[in-house]
Amino acid sequence: MDLEARSLPPSVKASLLAKLREYKTDLNNLKTEVKRISSANSNQAARDELLESGMADAMMVAADQRGRLMMSTERLNKSSDRIRESRKVMLETEDLGVSILQDLHQQRQSLLHAHNTLHGVDDNISRSKKILTNMSRRMSRNKWIIGSIIAALVIAIILILYFKLAH
Repeated sequence: MDLEARSLPPSVKASLLAKLREYKTDLNNLKTEVKRISSANSNQAARDELLESGMADAMMVAADQRGRLMMSTERLNKSSDRIRESRKVMLETEDLGVSILQDLHQQRQSLLHAHNTLHGVDDNISRSKKILTNMSRRMSRNKWIIGSIIAALVIAIILILYFKLAH
């Protein structure tokens, strides 16, 4: 019992070892009393009575100790089961956390790719806007040039007709 009590957790071990010392002291006291009575040999009936009561007490103490030890073992088993279950839940939670982190990493990569694509599209839109602005300016300039040429031709035709019809 001493070895089993020493292998238990410190919180339970201290109380069990103290009780074990009490029981050992009681047992030693009973042994000395039995020796004293047996050495006296004065009254065989008294001796038998003491031995029977001492054995009964020792049996009761042993049964009580066994019961306490069984209860402690049962509590220890329950605690071990709870620890195993908690460890299982912890491992499941850790796996879930790793999975979530991997998903978040993939989403971050997707967002970065979309961000880079948007910058590329934004650059292309800026270039397209500049090109369209330049085309619009050239078109306006060409309209003015064509309008000026048409006006110059109309004036030239009018001048030619005037000079031909007037002379």
